[in-house]
Amino acid sequence: MTNMRSLMCGQVDESHVGEELSLCGWVARRREHGEHLAFIDLRDHTGVVQCVVDGAADLRSEWVVRITGTVRNRPEGTVNDQLATGAVELGGCAIEVLSRAEPPPFPLDDRSGDVDEVVRLRHRYVDLRREEMQRNLRTRARIVGAIRRSMDEQGFVEVETPLLIASTPEGARDFVVPSRHRPGSFYALPQSPQLFKQLCMVGGLDRYYQIARCLRDEDLRADRQFEFTQLDAEMSFADQEDVLEVISAAVDAAAGTVTGEAIGEVERMRWVDAMNRFGSDKPDIRFGMELTELTDLFVGTGFNAFTASSIKGIRHPGASSATSRTRLDDLTDSAKRWGAKGLVWMRVETGDDGELILNSPVAKFMTDAELSGVAQRLGAEEGDLLFLVADDWATTTHVLGLLRLELGRPPTDDGVLRFLWVVEFPLFETIDPDTGRPVPAHHPFTMPHPDDIDLLDGSPEQLTSVRSQAYDLVLNGWELGSGSVRIHRSDLQQRILDLLGIAADEAAARFGFLLDAFRYGAPPHAGFAFGVDRLVALLLGVDNIREVIAFPKTQSGTDPLTGAPTEIDAAQLADLGLRPLPPQG
Repeated sequence: MTNMRSLMCGQVDESHVGEELSLCGWVARRREHGEHLAFIDLRDHTGVVQCVVDGAADLRSEWVVRITGTVRNRPEGTVNDQLATGAVELGGCAIEVLSRAEPPPFPLDDRSGDVDEVVRLRHRYVDLRREEMQRNLRTRARIVGAIRRSMDEQGFVEVETPLLIASTPEGARDFVVPSRHRPGSFYALPQSPQLFKQLCMVGGLDRYYQIARCLRDEDLRADRQFEFTQLDAEMSFADQEDVLEVISAAVDAAAGTVTGEAIGEVERMRWVDAMNRFGSDKPDIRFGMELTELTDLFVGTGFNAFTASSIKGIRHPGASSATSRTRLDDLTDSAKRWGAKGLVWMRVETGDDGELILNSPVAKFMTDAELSGVAQRLGAEEGDLLFLVADDWATTTHVLGLLRLELGRPPTDDGVLRFLWVVEFPLFETIDPDTGRPVPAHHPFTMPHPDDIDLLDGSPEQLTSVRSQAYDLVLNGWELGSGSVRIHRSDLQQRILDLLGIAADEAAARFGFLLDAFRYGAPPHAGFAFGVDRLVALLLGVDNIREVIAFPKTQSGTDPLTGAPTEIDAAQLADLGLRPLPPQG
């Protein structure tokens, strides 16, 4: 191994019996057995091995030591089946203390799960010693290695793109860096390498990839950090099918390092179908409870709350008896917070004649035909709970999609991996009522669906129905990443910019270097990027990406370890031509 140690702690087994070994690590536990015998559990990242020391040993938890002894079988009745090294121990040990340590700020065993996260992050260098964190980060390294090998084998070349760039807003706020040489001017840190990877295609690199560090100044949550890592890729002379095939192969390689199994062919779903069936463009398809269309059942209804353009429902099987009225009231309040005017619930019961009865405060406002239609359409059975929302289509799908997750979503660590490609996203989200112009759903370089290009000359309603050649990869309801076929034709690009109201001078200021490059021969190209942090978290069954990042920020954006963000020395600010503004009252 090294001059200091013969093996790692977790590698010692019965094949080494009789050998004298030197092991290095941290004292995980010390137990006295009488006055003249001590048992030391020595730990490194591979595991723990028991060392028997003759004579009292002045050792404390987390001291760093080198122990030299002879491997022997444990006495009968003392074998520990819970340890990989549990059949053996080191005897006749000599100890060299390499570094003394203060008592750790929290236990490093299973009890650490109860420790406040800020305390863990403040002492992250101690937290990293825990078995779970070692597993997470080492697995992450294997996953990244598998992704790199897959991309290399598929003919991609890794290219590093700049971290100091011009600001090109991509939907989130930029982090900016002041220039000392040009006071008053700023670099931006990249939200993604999007424009540079397209320049690589113009440059003839043909197939680019990068394990890229990206930064976005946006609100943090369990699946989002200021800094994140993504696989970024671009291909020339390629279409959507080519990209989906390449990325599926890379994800398959990554997942295989954890599961040892292939993910198989990734299911595909159109965006409109995902919204209609699951109420989400990143649907969790591990469970059912799909949205059901009910609008046609209430044409001409006398129930005023259901005189809406869209009515949908979901069925929560067998949940009636376990769901209290208080819980139903809470769900109704949640639906209102999510944007609905209200939430209709119905308990499915059976009458004396064996017929299903929908018991609900609003049942008296519905006809028998409407009630029976709802029961039949939703496949209702005795003991079920039914939930209905009436509103515009966007609100109905959104609210029921969130309610579906609230009621039925499996835990992150359930061991099931359901990958999904969502395709044919809209090119435009909506029409801005102030300008009358379409609002892009993606960046302005996304290629429209070839069957919908003629609709670009149509009415606002037709514009919102234009599909794009954009696609997302989803895993268990988490969006892993997005990509698209890019516009490489200058005439079509100008057409899109005109629709968006982006004048020539504005386009030149925002991304002129890309448009200029396209004048010199841009091949058809397409690309994709997915979040490595999110993928690793899901493969490991954890629901917070901070658990798979070595040194993350808290949800408030602070770093308890270094104290960042901090104030900057006045001399540094002056050197940059900056001064802080007084606090706003």
